[in-house]
Amino acid sequence: MCGIALIISGSRIDLSSILVDATSPPPKSHQRLEFSVDDLKAALRRRGPDSMGSKKLLLHSNNPTSIDDRQIISVIEDSSSSLNGKAELLFIGATLQLRGLYPIFQPFLDSSRNILVYNGEIFDGIHVGSHGNDGEVLMHTLAQCCSCKSHNGCEEKGRSSVVDVLSSIKGPWALIYWQDSSKTLWFGRDALGRRSLLVHWPTEDDARFLLSSVSPPSSLEQNLDPEVENGISKLNFWEELPCGVYSLSMDVSELDRCFVGELRKHEWTNAMLMELIKWERIFVEPTTENCGFSNCETHLGEHNIHSACSDIISESGPIPASVPCSMSVQRVLNALRKSVMQRSSLHTIFQAVICGRRQEEIAPVAVLFSGGLDSMILAALLNECLDPSYEIDLLNVSFDGQFAPDRISAKAGLKELRGIAPLRRWKLVEIDSDLSNLTSETKHVMSLINPANTYMDLNIGIALWLAASGDGWVYEGVTSSNDVDQQRVKYISKSRIILVGSGADEQCAGYGRHRTKYKHGSWVGLDEEMKLDMQRIWKRNLGRDDRCCSDNGKEARFPFLDEDVIRTLLDIPLWEIANLDQPSGTGDKKILREVAKMLGLYEAATLPKRAIQFGSRIARESNRKNFGSNRAANQASAGSVVIRKQNSS
Repeated sequence: MCGIALIISGSRIDLSSILVDATSPPPKSHQRLEFSVDDLKAALRRRGPDSMGSKKLLLHSNNPTSIDDRQIISVIEDSSSSLNGKAELLFIGATLQLRGLYPIFQPFLDSSRNILVYNGEIFDGIHVGSHGNDGEVLMHTLAQCCSCKSHNGCEEKGRSSVVDVLSSIKGPWALIYWQDSSKTLWFGRDALGRRSLLVHWPTEDDARFLLSSVSPPSSLEQNLDPEVENGISKLNFWEELPCGVYSLSMDVSELDRCFVGELRKHEWTNAMLMELIKWERIFVEPTTENCGFSNCETHLGEHNIHSACSDIISESGPIPASVPCSMSVQRVLNALRKSVMQRSSLHTIFQAVICGRRQEEIAPVAVLFSGGLDSMILAALLNECLDPSYEIDLLNVSFDGQFAPDRISAKAGLKELRGIAPLRRWKLVEIDSDLSNLTSETKHVMSLINPANTYMDLNIGIALWLAASGDGWVYEGVTSSNDVDQQRVKYISKSRIILVGSGADEQCAGYGRHRTKYKHGSWVGLDEEMKLDMQRIWKRNLGRDDRCCSDNGKEARFPFLDEDVIRTLLDIPLWEIANLDQPSGTGDKKILREVAKMLGLYEAATLPKRAIQFGSRIARESNRKNFGSNRAANQASAGSVVIRKQNSS
């Protein structure tokens, strides 16, 4: 996990190709948001505590005798001196290093004066050796790309375009890349939006173009309690950058000799990514012939399904409706196991983070743990993928001590995990908090969720931020079902990688609204609602969650949002994914419940869905604090209410 940012000054940005109103004068933001480069660096450094660096690119135009002779000359400086050129691009990179044998530093700069700041992981698509660093590998790969001005396709035979390279990556990423040969800035985030990247489009009052992984705390005020004028609310300073690849080609205006950047958004060139974005399922409505397969049952012994079915399990592509449901379950299990393996393989973890500690004390990968279905599956699969000599930290947050539903289910889940993996050293990290004592912390989290601004976003953000900190208590002593026999001691998890269950509910019909849509719109209505959830998850969830977890110097990884897992689930008939005629805890996320049974998690397989804000009881405490009672909050639809300024201090 890293923090990246860019500030462009002294250039006019042409947004007409992607913004409808960009041909009009830049909108007024009603104020210039003041924050220093040091403010921005401080926010980024919390994400990337290992190293911090910056590079300044100054663009000058020569003095041509004709328009055709005009060239842009770029000069790179390490200092933060005042603007000396016609245009200035300041790249900032803070690094949390998780791969490679040797320390790396951002921004990356090569001999051709290309510059890269990168926040992400490459799990497939581009080869990264077991001892390599994906940022360095990506920099080398991008340096081989063509510099065709059209960017629609490489005009130089045998060379890939920047879009081709970025489209090939499997894994979460956000980046900012300067290609000096074409005088083009490239930036963007992966097709699912698993890594945060905020943008400030130039306005009349603040003409800078900014990109950042996170907003500085000083960016907060303008996003709170927005005033409405003529039915239109004031613009927020920051927006979530929509997923995709963008280019900004720098040139000099023929009229006023000012620098102008032409902004374009590019289509992905990878067919699989395009399919995932469209999120279209072939088998949505069951027919009379295949309805019988929706009531399959799996058993512990079905890890080794008979050989006649092995070819079906391993093949990619849609699963025929005639194939037994157990084949679909096995395929999902295989995809999830591979996903967890890619996200926890120790040979790719930067070893400096574990030097000086005994191996039996190391827990390099943790799980955001409620004891519910999704986190239990991740914990069980992590146990299979991680060397048995390492501990696994299970991070559980509660705002009601031992009485919160998630604390109760977490303890039950720990017992079940010990049953299937008794030799593993599991640590349930109990992170207790009191919302009334989190005044400064709440304001800090509000800056992290920005531009999200509702009480629901804040409640989820605080719970995630505290959980990712790993600062809690564990029970030590003889393992016993009775905690009284053990001593509760202070403990801070050192895990830099946290597995999070995001994406399971969206893909497997885990929300209450899915049941409502099914009731009123049958299978087609359910499919449309799930598609809507997946296509907006980048804006509603993932950017916010990334910023809240990574603020602790941790990296959140989402195994359920692996490209191959999504593809596998889409290939399965919808009636095998869920059966919402059945009660909660049975029909919702049905296929994941069958996966849990295959892993031996029979109790977890029956647990109903419970969101973190309710399971931790932060929503109840927030309702009491901000609305007086749960009843008043429900009447006000508190979850969607915008946070007011008076509650921010």
